[in-house]
Amino acid sequence: MNILVLNGGSSSFKCWYGELSEPLPVEAPRPKWEARLDWSRSKDRADIDPVLRSLSLPVDVVGHRIVHGGRVYRDTTRITPEVRAAIAQQVEFAPSHNRLELEAIQAVDRVFGPAVPQVAVFDTAFHASLDPAAYVYPGPYEWLEQGVRRFGFHGISHQYASQRAAHLLNRPLNSLRIVTCHLGNGASLAAVRGGRSIDTTMGFTPLEGIMMGTRSGSVDPGILIYLLRHRGYTADELDRVLNQQSGLSGVSGLSGDMREIQDAMAQGNKRAQLAFDVYVHRLCGGIGSMLASLGGMDAVVFTGGVGENSATLREKVAAQFAFLDLKIDTAKNAASPVDQDIATADSKTRVLVIRAEEDWEIARECNRIQKDAS
Repeated sequence: MNILVLNGGSSSFKCWYGELSEPLPVEAPRPKWEARLDWSRSKDRADIDPVLRSLSLPVDVVGHRIVHGGRVYRDTTRITPEVRAAIAQQVEFAPSHNRLELEAIQAVDRVFGPAVPQVAVFDTAFHASLDPAAYVYPGPYEWLEQGVRRFGFHGISHQYASQRAAHLLNRPLNSLRIVTCHLGNGASLAAVRGGRSIDTTMGFTPLEGIMMGTRSGSVDPGILIYLLRHRGYTADELDRVLNQQSGLSGVSGLSGDMREIQDAMAQGNKRAQLAFDVYVHRLCGGIGSMLASLGGMDAVVFTGGVGENSATLREKVAAQFAFLDLKIDTAKNAASPVDQDIATADSKTRVLVIRAEEDWEIARECNRIQKDAS
């Protein structure tokens, strides 16, 4: 099966093409073709079309990462007019994602024609297993009736990372308690027990949770009331500040890119150091919350651009959780290994660095849906 995957994130748009045959491996194979656009420089949908036209290989199905599926779409599904309408309805709640992903669906229509089947793989789907205690907000019950609840995001990445972790540890996934840390420009954690998400840090939107590159994560809601009442902020201004001018970028005043933050730290920049310290503090608090939900932890997984590449960050986290016998072999860790168990042999809690492979997980989901339909 020839599958094209289109993965629209908050800062980039990735294209992945592969030919799948059974049995499918857990570890991602190299694509036969790939391409990438930087959304931070251009969000013009016209940029997508020439990239898709440069693919000269046959396409049997196109899979899309869709960040928000709302209450109705909580599993991978074929894209129909109804599904498109639902994706459009969620643009307000995932403004950095759903609109661009809808544009990608339309670009496929233009380039490959409407006859090519398209599949939506929802980031929220992996968290459909959350219990009410985890997804209900402690506000008026009417909120829940109106659809205001925690959904969770980055589910595609958390799903792949937990499966790959079990494979690396040579243990059944259903026997493991894992905290998966997806740390990129956007960042979230998940508590995975027996392969199912039981808790996560993101909520009704991808804004809740730990500190991110340009997003604040969770803040005291009283701050927002104060800004509205006394500082003249509008809802749109709050949206822009919280999503685009906060996080590492907001605190440091430099950048939302962890690499630039660490470079500035090495040069003695105090605000960069503060941004890093706040990030670590918030991350450790989130891991502690996930640990409490699991009642123990067999492994912690770092994935995503920051999680995979910042050895300094991983060492800081390991130091905070030293009471769990969570130790990192710094000799190995210095090389930023990927898809390896980097904990010492006597460690009770394993530390894994796993390359984010959302594209491969989307391809596997497309393969599953197409098989079920045939």
